[in-house]
Amino acid sequence: MNKILEKIVEELDNKKAENIQLFDMSKKDYIVDSVIIATTLNPKHGASLVDHLKKELKSLDESILDIEESDDWSIIDLGDTLIHLMSPEYRAKYNLEEFLSERENKTLY
Repeated sequence: MNKILEKIVEELDNKKAENIQLFDMSKKDYIVDSVIIATTLNPKHGASLVDHLKKELKSLDESILDIEESDDWSIIDLGDTLIHLMSPEYRAKYNLEEFLSERENKTLY
C-alpha cells in the first residue's frame, strides 16, 4: 500500500470512520487503481471527514479532481483512487464491497 493510501486510511480511522476497507484494483479491469470505502456516523460526520481529507491531501500535494457530496454518500476522486464515505444505510443498500470483490477476483485477458 502506498503512503497516500496509508495516510487516508489512518486519517479516516483517527476521525472515527467505521469499517474502513481498501480495495486494490490496479491489476483489474476497473476505472481506478484503488478504492477506499468507509462508513460515516451521521451527515455532519461525513461532511467533517470530507473537509478533513481535503486539508490532509492538500498538505501531501495530492490533487482532488472532484468531490460529490450528499448527506448519505460522498465520493472523493483522486484520479487513481476513489474514496466513498457512506451512511450505514447506503453502504448496506449499495453493497459496493461485493461489487468490488467480484472485480478484484477477475483476471485480465
